[in-house]
Amino acid sequence: MPTLLTVPAPREIRLESVPSEPPGPGQVRIETLYSGISAGTELATYRGSNPYLHRRWDAEQRLFQASDAPSLAYPVRHMGYEEVGRVVELGPGVGEPAVGDLVYGTWGHRTEAVVDAAWAAARRLPDGLDPLVGIFSHIGSVALNGVHDAAIRIGDTVAVFGLGVPGQIVAQLAQRSGATVIGVDPLADRRRLATDLGAVDLALDPAAGGAAETIKARTEGRGADVSIEVSGVAVALHEAIRATAYSARVVALGFFQGEPTGLALGDEFHHNRVSLVASQISGVAPEQSYRWDKPRLARTIMALQAAGTLNLRPLVSHVLPFAEAAAAFAMLDAAPESALQVVLATEAAPASTVAAIGGTA
Repeated sequence: MPTLLTVPAPREIRLESVPSEPPGPGQVRIETLYSGISAGTELATYRGSNPYLHRRWDAEQRLFQASDAPSLAYPVRHMGYEEVGRVVELGPGVGEPAVGDLVYGTWGHRTEAVVDAAWAAARRLPDGLDPLVGIFSHIGSVALNGVHDAAIRIGDTVAVFGLGVPGQIVAQLAQRSGATVIGVDPLADRRRLATDLGAVDLALDPAAGGAAETIKARTEGRGADVSIEVSGVAVALHEAIRATAYSARVVALGFFQGEPTGLALGDEFHHNRVSLVASQISGVAPEQSYRWDKPRLARTIMALQAAGTLNLRPLVSHVLPFAEAAAAFAMLDAAPESALQVVLATEAAPASTVAAIGGTA
């Protein structure tokens, strides 16, 4: 029987057997190969810090409201948004995709799913692309959306605060956009990876102090033309603001949770007229919304990988059996420095890509 990953309570993972559904008219059944774990949004739900678990999101007013019935409650049965799979069955009347086609998209941490055929056909993996990197369709879209919000110009200096998975992708995209990129992250392995991949021209350790001062010195005192904060840590956002040039832009891409500690808006933010832009994948910048949407963002990330412009395979640190999902989440929660992109592989995935906890892919 198919398996579904659920979160029955904070810091608990359960794998449930669910019925296999035959595809109906205009539908296809997909056998999942890989499903990536988000170390941001998903861990917030796993830990219990996601605001949807504590308040109700009023979609009409676009406000969080205090409520006895929050928008999300345990058990959470809809986890995961980084999937790749193979079409294994067509419903009546389906001409495409074909059985055997590889598709990327969002259908959650489950070993199979029934989806709309037209939706799947529009998300076929480019020929020759490693199926494993298809898991970056969504988080890659998040990063690309943030880079679009940054409005990078050739010759700009871009500071990227946080070199986790989305930060690594942001850094590669910014570098490919013609910018000089400075990466800031407290983990040496992440700084080294970004350097080795050619994504950053300089990597700084914020724990050493003086990141903003170093960035100012490297830019003849101006500061970064744009800074992109990707860690979701308030003190990093504060340093990003400090590092940014007068009347320039900071893009807040990270998922901040709770009240900020270490963010002093009366300091450089106020005195340097810094523009703070929130980037969130539920929408694109209004001025480009008639050209860009989430499907185009995802297609672009796939095409850039297929062309070799983006090199995202090295971001995958672990490919673990689906059955080890609980240990995978616990590792990301307790020891985030030990992993980058963790991917769950089903029994349908090539065995050569899978390693047990403690090993790397």
